[in-house]
Amino acid sequence: MLGRIRAAKNRLKSQAHTTPIMTSRTLDSLVGAAVYLKCENFQRAGAFKFRGAFNALSQLTKSEKESGVITHSSGNHAQAVALVGQLLGIKTTIVMPNDAPITKRAATEAYGATVIEYDPEKINREDIAKAVSTEHGYTLIHPYDHLEVIAGQGTAALEMFEDLRSLDMLLVPCGGGGLLSGSAIAAKGMDPECQVVGIEPKLADDATKSFHTRTLHCVKTPPTIADGTRTPSLGKFTFPLVLEYVDDMKTVSEAKIMEAVRFLFYRMKLVVEPSGALGIAALLSRGIQPKGRIGVIISGGNMNADTMTTILNA
Repeated sequence: MLGRIRAAKNRLKSQAHTTPIMTSRTLDSLVGAAVYLKCENFQRAGAFKFRGAFNALSQLTKSEKESGVITHSSGNHAQAVALVGQLLGIKTTIVMPNDAPITKRAATEAYGATVIEYDPEKINREDIAKAVSTEHGYTLIHPYDHLEVIAGQGTAALEMFEDLRSLDMLLVPCGGGGLLSGSAIAAKGMDPECQVVGIEPKLADDATKSFHTRTLHCVKTPPTIADGTRTPSLGKFTFPLVLEYVDDMKTVSEAKIMEAVRFLFYRMKLVVEPSGALGIAALLSRGIQPKGRIGVIISGGNMNADTMTTILNA
């Protein structure tokens, strides 16, 4: 699988941004370790999802590209698939919940995608996507449970290790596990001694429960502010990969997630969405006992103005 990630990195040359690694003396002092932030909030479409979307769509056959693709997403994967579709001339259709962040939906439509809205309390998004895919002959690009998507997401951590060479620990946000599993594979391939820890909101702790019990758990429509982690469960690919390559899973409270967003905004001048701030939340909450060199994947920076206002005013 590390070979897939290296191949994905080659495909992404001149397409994805090589995002910066940033540091903060204040953060280092607060947590007692040297912390390095891989800032995927500066990636195209504002999140790491561009990596996996481009890697997957660019490998479709000519007929698959001509037929079009479909996916389901609350925002960042939706934007990424829509943007890649625009770049490669592929028709894109996105199944999005009716409570998706307004800015994420607007960006998705601006990139030329057709959005199918649904009520997550009443309908399963996977069922909608499968039905539409069957009806129109679209190729389904799963937001996280797709090997080429996973490989693309792993390129963020691969870049980080190519720059830093070694880390004692890598903290990675977890929703459906695509970024986490890809990052863990890259980390273990580059530095086998690095401890990889996935971070989830306490209100969306399906992966943490699954990891510790080794039995797949599901949390349907979790009410967390971190909308990028509202996936119900890990997938058929990501679950075994997380069990094999990840060392631990931790959760953080909603209050600590918002504290992390505020810290990144005021202290580091970074706009980071709640899902992207999970690793910093774990450090600031002392849920992680850091030492040495700590890497943190900042997964994205897309959120509504009202969400940011609520967080900054809290």
